[in-house]
Amino acid sequence: MLINRAASTSIDVPRGLAGVVVTETALGDVRGLEGFYHYRQYSAVDLAQSRGFEDVWHLMIHGDLPDTARLSAFTAHTAQLRRLPDEVRAALPAVAAANGRSGPLAGLRSALSMLGAAKGFRPVYDLDAEQRRADTIAAAAAVPTLLTALYRLGHGLEPVEPRADLPYAANYLYMLTGSEPDPERARAIEQYLISTIDHGFNASTFSARVIASTGADVAAALVGAVGALSGPLHGGAPSRALDTLDAIGSPDRIDPWIREHVLAGERIMGFGHPVYRTEDPRSRMLRGIAERFGGPLVDFAVEVERQVEAILAELKPGRELHTNVEFYAGVVMELCGLPREMFTPTFAAARVVGWSANIVEQAEDSKIIRPAARYVGPQPPVAVPAVL
Repeated sequence: MLINRAASTSIDVPRGLAGVVVTETALGDVRGLEGFYHYRQYSAVDLAQSRGFEDVWHLMIHGDLPDTARLSAFTAHTAQLRRLPDEVRAALPAVAAANGRSGPLAGLRSALSMLGAAKGFRPVYDLDAEQRRADTIAAAAAVPTLLTALYRLGHGLEPVEPRADLPYAANYLYMLTGSEPDPERARAIEQYLISTIDHGFNASTFSARVIASTGADVAAALVGAVGALSGPLHGGAPSRALDTLDAIGSPDRIDPWIREHVLAGERIMGFGHPVYRTEDPRSRMLRGIAERFGGPLVDFAVEVERQVEAILAELKPGRELHTNVEFYAGVVMELCGLPREMFTPTFAAARVVGWSANIVEQAEDSKIIRPAARYVGPQPPVAVPAVL
């Protein structure tokens, strides 16, 4: 339950609200001790291995896996929503230019605000459940188009118009590169996207729910989530994990490089997770995808994982530190030809569906999220001193 203001002076609250239950959800759960997570009643990894992105999107928003006819209708509907309003398309070059080195994820915040205005999104407080779902679907469908357009504009390239005949993941790669992807790479990215749609009350999801609890519109809640995701301690790590592999360089440098950085108290990007005390199931699945491709990068990543875990077990005994989703996510996206600056934006292209489902669920509760803080500063005087 939420922390009561009157009782906050006597309750020990863990840093970062770790383990504090703030609400109930029917969307899924992360079982850190078991190394398992699920979307509604289905294993998320099983869904990534056996279903398409649109199947899982339907599950998260509508509550069930669709049959063939409903899937076809949902896929066609979401594909039509990929095209941007003219006024948003016209403004994107300025957004891309203004963001400069900040990249597509920073631009997405501005673009989502414009999309919400152009689409006429109204506060979720004033909408029924059907319209709330419709707004989230419209926003989520447009996010890949916004991200890829901002990337291409930032590199002096014309945006590529979405194709309604391609599934979500394949269309994303097509808009990013301008070429239709081969099926193996499209499926690998689709599996990555499915595996990262939702993952408990992470910082960005909680941010979206806090904003939704105020009754604000869908775009406002998504902008807040994107802002939280941009932090390197949240969604900003896939490219940093790959940068670690580059910094190590070769197998003979793994041991001295890792020992030096661990003993210096530095975090090894791609290792450790605040919830999992076993291997991250997303990392395990993505390692399997990477191994399907094979090659020197995969072999090196697997060897780095092996040695890092052994060194961490030696230097930090009693702590379970394994690869997290970012480690092999970076490897898979590199193998599929994604530029590194698009790693975290690609994460956002998946997580927008999870954010959307959480926004819809939170909007059903009319209670605003308003926790308390324990004041630890100097005690105020009885009276404000006069100005001399």
